Amino acid sequence: MRERVLILGIGNLVLRDEGVGIHAVQALEKEQLPSHVEVLDGGTGGVGIIGVLQEFDRIVMIDATLDDSPAGTIKKIKPKFSKDYPQLLSSHEFGLRDMIESMIVQENIPEIDLITISIKNYQEIGMDLSPEVERVIPTVLKMVREMV
Repeated sequence: MRERVLILGIGNLVLRDEGVGIHAVQALEKEQLPSHVEVLDGGTGGVGIIGVLQEFDRIVMIDATLDDSPAGTIKKIKPKFSKDYPQLLSSHEFGLRDMIESMIVQENIPEIDLITISIKNYQEIGMDLSPEVERVIPTVLKMVREMV
């Protein structure tokens, strides 16, 4: 039986680049993906979606991160524990960390791949991505397609 894979976009669409994960999964929803792959807009994450995540064997999570890299820098991380996540995951840092810790405590955690896109400002109001972040969406989509 094929592993069930979830592509999970995390972010807040009204905070411009902070919503890059949501923009990515919205683009993926328009594509023909293999039948064992599902796509989910996870909003700002948190413990409310733990049950859904635990139904999958593997999760490819897409999220913005605040770091010293130039805006639009893409990194792929294979975190095993909440401490392995980037230090400053935008406005929902505690929700994601709490979610991962809860699944670890329950001993029911899927394999997780995290694709991060560096951003510079996560408090700017607006629905559009900055040009630096928008231009990397096709690269992120290609990475996801190769992973699934």
